Amino acid sequence: MAQQERAVRTRRAVLEAAAGVFAERGYAAATIAEILNRAGVTKGALYFHFDSKAALARGVLEERISAEYHVPRELKLQEWVDVGMTLADRLPREPLLLAAVRLSADLQGRDVFGSAWPAWAELTASLLAEARARDEVLPHVVPEETAQVFLGAWIGVQFVSQAVADWADLDHRMSALFDHLLPAIAAPSVLVRLDTAPDRGARVIEEARRRSRAALAGASS
Repeated sequence: MAQQERAVRTRRAVLEAAAGVFAERGYAAATIAEILNRAGVTKGALYFHFDSKAALARGVLEERISAEYHVPRELKLQEWVDVGMTLADRLPREPLLLAAVRLSADLQGRDVFGSAWPAWAELTASLLAEARARDEVLPHVVPEETAQVFLGAWIGVQFVSQAVADWADLDHRMSALFDHLLPAIAAPSVLVRLDTAPDRGARVIEEARRRSRAALAGASS
């Protein structure tokens, strides 16, 4: 058991180190030597988990969306907003997410290690499909099409926020994106109930943490 726990910690340390290097330098300029130095592990330990730099990039991308802060909602549109706003809150602070953004935008590397964009679009389409089944969206909405439109806008918001504010205003820009898009797709009776405030992501994360603590306390009692 102790050996398994060490292996899990080592893998996580390697992933986080790789994410930091990829986020700062991009895939092409990143080196295994720098990742090893940051992770503080041996080359053998790294290659036990990842047999190449491309495998490391794929590992980072596989960590791109975490269900850690997912809170189910009565309104699936609110659940979709919450996913976007929690990502906006986390992105500036989490190297794994920053690396996923940079790797996904690497058009030369996409054939080697893939991209997070398809998974983000799939998650959006899934939540919008559930919202449509509950009559939360207008009749003209096609979930897959709306997901692609949103993905393009979300990518643009990320790049502009990075360029002009080093991600510091990402939550405000994400809030504005939802405020402009939702009136075009949400049923009026649902639209007035949605919370798209810039601090929505931070509040959802804190709510998820409280639920997690309560669940742990209940399990131990």
